Amino acid sequence: MKILIYGLSVILILFFTETFADPPGQKPNKPEKAANGKQQGQVKGKDQQDGLDLSLPLISASEARNLARGAGATGYKPLPPGIQKNLARGKPMPPGIQKTRMPDGFINQLPRQAGYEWRNAGTDLVLVQTGTELVADILVDVFE
Repeated sequence: MKILIYGLSVILILFFTETFADPPGQKPNKPEKAANGKQQGQVKGKDQQDGLDLSLPLISASEARNLARGAGATGYKPLPPGIQKNLARGKPMPPGIQKTRMPDGFINQLPRQAGYEWRNAGTDLVLVQTGTELVADILVDVFE
């Protein structure tokens, strides 16, 4: 009698396991990977960052580089590699970035967006959301 009960229990367990399992040949639902290898939703797109509708890019790196040269804002030192690798869109500004004053003539020529400010991070120009310190855009090697 015990063997019959155990056998019946095993059959019921196997039946319900197979019934409610994923269909054969299909993987469980997981976030798809984007073309850059990161999972979708990890880093928000240029126009969808925390409700941000900037219609990026506001200015190209080459345009900003020309403005910087005209204002004499060149020769900045690059960030140390450990800090540079933590500088990314959608992430907070890394700690330890020295704030360097950029010439007013340069800053005044940059496009403005309410709630955001331009900062330098080594040789890069960074658009940062004030208050949250989230990086909205990075223009690379503007201050070479």
